[in-house]
Amino acid sequence: MKIIKCVAEKIKGEIRDAEAYIDMAIEWKEDEPDAAEVFADLADEELGHMEKLHKIVTDLIAEYRSTHGEPSAGMMELYNYMHAQDVENTMRVKVKKAMYNEE
Repeated sequence: MKIIKCVAEKIKGEIRDAEAYIDMAIEWKEDEPDAAEVFADLADEELGHMEKLHKIVTDLIAEYRSTHGEPSAGMMELYNYMHAQDVENTMRVKVKKAMYNEE
C-alpha cells in the first residue's frame, strides 16, 4: 500500500524533529530555560504526531487484513524492520527527554 510508505516517511520526520527539539532543549536549558521548555514541549508534540501517524498505519494494516487476509510476508517484514527502527529512534528521544527532566 503506497499510503503506508508515505506515512512511514512522515513518521521518521516527526521523530527527527522531536530529537532536534529535545537536543535544543538540553543545549539551552541553563542559559534560556523558558525557550528550552518550549523546545521540550515541541519534542513531545512531535512524538504525539508520530503516534497519530503510527495509528494510521496500524489501522490500514488491520483494514487490509479484514478485507484481503494476511499481508504478504515481504510487506510485513518491511513494516517490522521500519517499525523497529522507529521504536529505537523514539526511545533515544525519550531517553534524552528524561535526561532533560533530570538536570
